[in-house]
Order: sequence, then C-alpha cells, then structure tokens
Amino acid sequence: MLKQKSTKPIDQEELNSMINGFQKSRIIFTAFELEIFTLLSNSEKSAKEIAIDKDIDPEALEQLMNVLCALELLEKKNGKFSNLPIAEKFLVKSKPDYLSKISHSINLWNSWSALTQVVKTGTVKHQTQIIDKKNDWLRNFIGAMHNRAKKTAPITVQNIDLEGVHSILDIGGGSGIFAMAFKARKDTLEASVFDLSNVIPLTKDYIKKEGFEGKIRTIAGDYLIDDIGSGYDLIFLSAVIHSNSFEENQKLIIKCAKALNPNGRILIDDFIMNDDKTRPVRGAIFAINMLVGTKSGTTYSEGEIKAWFNEANIRFISNKQTKFGTGQIIGKK
Repeated sequence: MLKQKSTKPIDQEELNSMINGFQKSRIIFTAFELEIFTLLSNSEKSAKEIAIDKDIDPEALEQLMNVLCALELLEKKNGKFSNLPIAEKFLVKSKPDYLSKISHSINLWNSWSALTQVVKTGTVKHQTQIIDKKNDWLRNFIGAMHNRAKKTAPITVQNIDLEGVHSILDIGGGSGIFAMAFKARKDTLEASVFDLSNVIPLTKDYIKKEGFEGKIRTIAGDYLIDDIGSGYDLIFLSAVIHSNSFEENQKLIIKCAKALNPNGRILIDDFIMNDDKTRPVRGAIFAINMLVGTKSGTTYSEGEIKAWFNEANIRFISNKQTKFGTGQIIGKK
C-alpha cells in the first residue's frame, strides 16, 4: 500500500502561487499558438516585425513578449527579442526536444475551464469519445503521449521481467512506443498494439518512423467490445485504466485474463492511489483531468485493482513505484 507522506503546511505565498498559476501557463500557451519561439529561432526580431508577419496587434504582442522575458524564456536588447536557451531547446518546432505536447495541454484548457459546472452536475457537457475526436485533436494527443513516453518507455521496460515472455499485447498502445521499447529490448518478442480504428493509422506511422515497420503487429478495435486475441504471455496496460469506469475496468481485466497463456501476466502502469485517493498528488490532480474530460474515468487504488484481479482469477504479485510517479501492478494467471 502507498503510505501517506507527511508534508509541511503551505503558506500564503504558496497558496497565491497556486491560485495564479494559470496566468503563466496561459501566457506560454498563447506564445506557443502564435509560434513566437519558432519565429525567433536563432534570430533577433522586434515585436513589430513578428506582428506584421503574423498579422496581429504589435502593441499587444510587445506586452506578451515582455512578460516572456520576465519569465526568462526570451531576452530583450535594444527593442529586439531572442530566445533564451530553454525556449530555443524546447519551444522551437524544428528542435528534437520540441514540446509538441503543449498542443494537447492547450486542448485541455477548455475542458478544465468547465470544472465548476462538472462538479455541480457530475457530467461533462461536451465530452466525446476518442473514436469521435477530430484529426487535429487526435494527432496532438497521440503526439503528446508519444513524446512523453519516448524517453520513459525504455526505462520502464528495462525493469520488467521478460523471462518466459514470448508474446506481448499493448492495449491502448497509441503510437506503439512501449511495444517498440519491448521489441528493442527483446527482439524475439511477438509484439502487438491494440487501439481504436482511428488511432491505428497513426500507430503505423510512428512504427514506420521509428524503424519498426514489419516488426510490430497492430490490431484495430474497442477493447471493451471487440476481441483482443489470445495466446499472450504479457498484457501491458499503460495509462489505460484511468480512462474507464470501475465496471469497465473489471470487464477489461476479465477479458485480458482469458487472452493470457497459462502463467501469463497482466501489468498495469498507471497512477496508483492510496486508499483515501489523496496521494500521490499528481494522481489526485489527474483524476480531475479525467473528471472534466471523460464520461467516467478516474484514478484507482491498489485495493480496487486487486478486486478486479480477484474477479478475473488473477493472482496479485506486486506493486512497484516507478521513478516517473506511477506504479506498476503485476498480476499472474
């Protein structure tokens, strides 16, 4: 079980920082949408020059760029602006470390703005399933997940015992980045990615781009409705259970159990909450992200996952914390 961590009480300065935190993120979002950092890459430009290029108000842009200097993302000399190293590295489109996931964070802005109404009603007014999402939203979402996991997936997979594992299914695998990491670690693995029909074309693009074409199988479908196949030694569920209701996850775990070979394992990598659902902090905040963005998603505790395992005749093996703030729960058939 996760232990409740003792923390010192917050002071007024920390409280004010939390209250006003949205201001800094909105400033960065707007600069990102206007491609300010990309336009300034390896150059110096005045706000007027950029305003003419983007057909926007020069005085308002100057104010925006001034505050970006205050936030130590830009530098201003003799009326001209340039990127500081942090912005040049992470906020310029052509750079390898470009934080494209900011596009997805911008998409979350509207859903989070509806939090008060969601808490009042318990329902999301404009919630749509991923299968119904527009192409731009979906590309931003899958791209954000891919870029986040590209560095973490190899480390995550490195700590997983693959002895006796010959076939693996990555459910809700998105870009296929974890399947690639498994395959890179153990080339003899038969790796498959299962995701929705509008996601799989993106999965194939990423697999090809990363040099794994022909090495990873893709399966299109809804894991709550469609057949996921069988004969797997390991079924991997990363960032999946938080999208579903308790009952949907129970149904999914039973389906996974039936698809496993004897002694096969289920590995859940997600935020694992304490019994009170108050820790870890990132998991508690992420539960709100699910509240405002999904019909019934949330974060779950070890006890809840054990309940799913029991119903599916899966034996709980372990719950290990990762260095990325998530937990890895393993169950065995």
